[in-house]
Amino acid sequence: MSTTVSPVLTGTWQLDPVHSGVDFEVVYLAGTFKGKFRELAAQLGVEGEQARLEGTARVSSVEVGDENLSAHLQSPDFFDAERHPELQFTAEGIDLGRSEVAARGEITIKGVTRPVDVTGTISSPIADPQGNDRIGLQLTAVVDRTAFGVNWNNPLPSGEPSLANEVRIITDLQFVKSA
Repeated sequence: MSTTVSPVLTGTWQLDPVHSGVDFEVVYLAGTFKGKFRELAAQLGVEGEQARLEGTARVSSVEVGDENLSAHLQSPDFFDAERHPELQFTAEGIDLGRSEVAARGEITIKGVTRPVDVTGTISSPIADPQGNDRIGLQLTAVVDRTAFGVNWNNPLPSGEPSLANEVRIITDLQFVKSA
């Protein structure tokens, strides 16, 4: 059930990268493989109850708990960080009048841009201890990695692929508007 949120102040909100994250999950072998991007940039432009979100994640900041695997993810088999150093996302017309949000945006991975639907929640604005206004925006999207040219796989003895094509992207973003 979606509830009404307090109005978000018109203007430009800057990402607080320390308190934000972009994670991903994909079925691999007998479980779920998870990773995250540490270097993020984003801006939320608000006009009335509508917003525009623009954000990037540095491919070189991918973290999966293993240095060799992080390096493989940066190779041409996956994100090709040398040729495509950033992932990009934009969405317009995000309705901020309810706690539940949904929008159609565009995501660019490995130089390929595709439409993507995102859903999630937004918090009402709060004042932080320094007197700045803050909001939280959590969004989730599902993409087919092969649509972006991320085709690597390692077949199992059964012939089935070890890595699923469907990838879930989870963002937990905090935005700040200076007092």
